[in-house]
Amino acid sequence: MKIGKRLATAFVLAGLGLLGGSLAGADIAKDWPQFRGPARDNVSHETGLLKEWPKAGPPLAWKVKTVGNGYATVSIANGRIFTAGKIDDASYVIALKEDDGSQLWKAKIGPGSDPDHRGPGPRATPTVDGDSVYALGETSDVVCVAAADGKEQWRANLNKDFGGKTPTWGNSDSLLVDENNVYCTTGSRKGTVVALDKHTGKLVWQSKDLAEGIQYIPLVMAQIGGVTQIIASTDRTLAGLSPKDGSVLWRTPRKGRVAVIPTPIVHDNYVYVCAGYGEGENLFKIDPDAGGKFKATQVYAKKNMVNHHGGVIYVDGNVYGYSDGKGWVCQDFLTGEAKWKDKDVCGKGTLAYADGRFYLRDENKGTLVLIEANPAKVVEHGRFNQPDRSQLNAWPHLVIANGKLYVRDQDLLLCYDVKAK
Repeated sequence: MKIGKRLATAFVLAGLGLLGGSLAGADIAKDWPQFRGPARDNVSHETGLLKEWPKAGPPLAWKVKTVGNGYATVSIANGRIFTAGKIDDASYVIALKEDDGSQLWKAKIGPGSDPDHRGPGPRATPTVDGDSVYALGETSDVVCVAAADGKEQWRANLNKDFGGKTPTWGNSDSLLVDENNVYCTTGSRKGTVVALDKHTGKLVWQSKDLAEGIQYIPLVMAQIGGVTQIIASTDRTLAGLSPKDGSVLWRTPRKGRVAVIPTPIVHDNYVYVCAGYGEGENLFKIDPDAGGKFKATQVYAKKNMVNHHGGVIYVDGNVYGYSDGKGWVCQDFLTGEAKWKDKDVCGKGTLAYADGRFYLRDENKGTLVLIEANPAKVVEHGRFNQPDRSQLNAWPHLVIANGKLYVRDQDLLLCYDVKAK
C-alpha cells in the first residue's frame, strides 16, 4: 500500500534537515536516527519485508540485557544503535553495534529518577545528528556526546539553566535537532521551548510568548504554507513556533488531562493531536494570515482516538492507533470518522508501520501482531509473544530499520530479522 504524498514530502524534508534534524551521514532511507524516525511520523521506508510471520514469529537475530532500565526506544545511524537506560543510580546514553548488539560505550546523562514516583530510567530516545548524539534524562539533564566514543561535548540542565520544571513522570521530550540548534521543552515561565546551539549548548532563544508547563509530547518540525515551523504542544495549547527566534506563528487552545503523550501528526496544512483520559482527538487547519502569521481553525473534536500511550500513525488518509475503551481504530484523517474498531486483535499498546503492514505491541502481555494497513478491516498476518518479559509496561516504541525489528523491554533489547528471504 502506498504511503502517498505525506511520505514523499517527509522524505524530501528529512533529507534537507527540515524535519527532526539534519541527519548528516545517516542513510535516511534505512536508518532511524531519532524518535519515531526521520520525519517523526513512525513510518519506516523499509521495503521487501516479511508479509507473513512464521508461527513462532520472525527469527531472533540477537538479544542483549545491557541497556539499563527505562522506556526509551532506539535510534540507529551508521551501523550503531543508541538508546538510554538507568544503570545503578544514574542514567546513561548507550551505544551498541548494529550487527550483534555488543556494547561500544556508555556516557552518563545525569542522576536516575526515583522509581517510587516516576518509574525506572529515561523516557526520551537519543537523537543522532552527524557525529553527535543528543540525549535528555528524566530529571532534566541534556547532554551532547560524540557518536564515536561517547565523549561529552557539552551539557545543560533545563531546570537550573532555563527555569524549567520537570513534569510528574519525568522529562520525556526526545530532542529535536536541525542544522543549527537543539530544541527542548522546559515548562519554564520564561518560555516553554528553548533552542540551544547544537555545537556549544548555549541558549539561542526561549519562547517568551509561549510559557506553559510541559507534558510528555515531543516537538515536531514541519513545513506549513511553505514556512518551516516547530509544532509545540502542551496540555492546553497547540502552537507553531519560528525556529529562528521562537516567536509564535499561530496558537490555539487544545485540551488535555493528567498526561498528554502522543506526538502530533502534520499533513499538508493540517495538525492532528490526540490524548487519553477521555479527551480524544482534534484536527486543526493552519492557514496563512496577514503579516506572516497563520490562523488555526478547528476542523473537528471527537473521541474516536482516545490515545493514552503508544501514539498514532498517518497512512494514506487515515490515522491508526489504540483508543481507550474502543480498541484499535482506523480513522479518516480529514473527517474524524472511524472506519473500523477492533478490541480483539490485541490489547492496548504501541504500533509502527513498514511496507504495507502495522506492527502492534500489547503493552501488558508483550504480544506482537502483524496486520495489514487496511482501512476496511483488520487482517492479521502473524503474532508471537515476546520472550523474557519484564513485569513492567511495554511502552517503548517499536523500531523497524535495515531489515530488523527492535523491541525494548527495560534492560532487554531484542533484534528480529524481518527481511523477506
